Amino acid sequence: MARYVIVGGVAGGASAAARLRRLNEHDEIVLLERGNYVSFANCGLPYYIGGTIQSRNSLLVQTPEALRARFNIDVRINSNVTKVNRDRKTVTVDNNGDIYELEYDKLILSPGSSPIKPPLKGVDSENVFTVWTIPDTDKISSYLKSHKCKSAVVVGGGFIGVEMAENLKEIGLDVTIVEMLDQAMNNLDFEMAQFVHMELNAKGVHLVLGKGVTEIAACSDASGSACVVKVDDGQEIPADIVIMCVGVRPNSELAKDAGLEVGPRGHIVVDDTLRTSDPDIYAVGDAIEVVDFVTKEKTAVPLAGPANKQGRIAADNIMGLESRYAGTQGTSIAKVFDKAVASIGINEKRLQAAGKKLHEDYEIVYAHPMNHASYYPGGSMIHMKVIFEPATGKILGAQAVGESGTDKRIDVIATCMRLGGTTEDLQELELAYAPPFNTAKDPVNFVGYIAENIRKGVVEPIHWREVETLDRDKYQIVDVRTAPENAAGAIEGATLAPVDNLREMISLIDKDRTAVLICRSAVRSYIAARILTQNGYNAQNVMGGWLIYEAINYKPV
Repeated sequence: MARYVIVGGVAGGASAAARLRRLNEHDEIVLLERGNYVSFANCGLPYYIGGTIQSRNSLLVQTPEALRARFNIDVRINSNVTKVNRDRKTVTVDNNGDIYELEYDKLILSPGSSPIKPPLKGVDSENVFTVWTIPDTDKISSYLKSHKCKSAVVVGGGFIGVEMAENLKEIGLDVTIVEMLDQAMNNLDFEMAQFVHMELNAKGVHLVLGKGVTEIAACSDASGSACVVKVDDGQEIPADIVIMCVGVRPNSELAKDAGLEVGPRGHIVVDDTLRTSDPDIYAVGDAIEVVDFVTKEKTAVPLAGPANKQGRIAADNIMGLESRYAGTQGTSIAKVFDKAVASIGINEKRLQAAGKKLHEDYEIVYAHPMNHASYYPGGSMIHMKVIFEPATGKILGAQAVGESGTDKRIDVIATCMRLGGTTEDLQELELAYAPPFNTAKDPVNFVGYIAENIRKGVVEPIHWREVETLDRDKYQIVDVRTAPENAAGAIEGATLAPVDNLREMISLIDKDRTAVLICRSAVRSYIAARILTQNGYNAQNVMGGWLIYEAINYKPV
């Protein structure tokens, strides 16, 4: 009888264990978990703290008892694997001081990752926490109740940081996010993150962006707060509780000590079958290095969805079913109060960092469609950004911020990308329509139409950052919105020529200059561009319109 040993549970390890048993009823499967909880919903932890998830037990996806009963898996909790002995194919296990060796025929490493706690003065204070496990949430919940906290500082504006900020705000705390970068949600480009900043500010969350924390010190004023968070610009932010959400590191020490190959950032190197440099050892989850589906470069994506898939694939290959991991797209979504914030693929920042050039190597479309028919009550706008190759239409990435239906649009684009689809395919997709759910022209179709108009030369795009540097002797900015819209805010020096009156006002447009057209969302300006180009003018459409221009200039507080 063969023995398969899995180190670590949660998403990847538990998924691998269950798949192994479904494929093999007779061999021995041992799952070693160093903590008390073998499989839990770590993505749900902020919502338990905030009270949206009220039952702690609902966070337990699988218990040791359930895995034993249904899958006949030998689950050993509080069993910390301290060494992999490749020469004799054993692992050394420490079970609360009881140390033993366990033989394996095949080994799956699913050690996960751990939250980073930066070496700051005061970071080990009793009111400073990280959020990664159920015991973490127990400590936070207990502290919140026993100390009657009124204020919180969340250090880090990524997924967990923003989710924690929302949930702490929901239970009545005054919340500030401190983020070293100039934006929250770094998976987004800056202009799209600004819509997130607007939502956070609207719900009362304060933002300190582009600033780093230097110290967590005892409070010396009369505010009564437990501490102050000192920021590198001199600010001192009072806080009763501090949540550190500055990122994670892979738990790859076992692999390193065993002599397995690891990447430059410490992640375990695997092939597309999830096999490590040792043919009898596989690895899955947060600790491994994966291939970016779009760029084909090595990366790491600590997400539950990929970890679950990887666990299944590793089990398949151990059992002789050929299965390959084709790479990670990084499809993600987060709830930020009333907004959904979603992304797929690579963003523009990564393209720029790689030396790629706008209009040549990549192109961008923005759209602000309604999530369902505008005449049906309850509709809301989805802000979308799609990045693609102008020569081929290959979709490189997409971002969306909106309310209901935002997830659907990113998922459709993710599916199209996975199947090798292009922007032409986006416009051809036939998606479900009824007024409560959609518009007759789905937002995904809409961004496909815009992209194909650009690729076919129907419209020439120009982007907000390019407008800022235009030579006004060669370019004339034309605002084709209504007079009241223009009066409420406009680009300085723009000529007002509402699209519905453009034909009568065409003499205002200088034929010796290129007309740069802007409206609220780039729909009316597209129509204006078509009018002008067919009358012998050179015209460019400002992608995303005034909504993007306004977002860029928003000042978070």
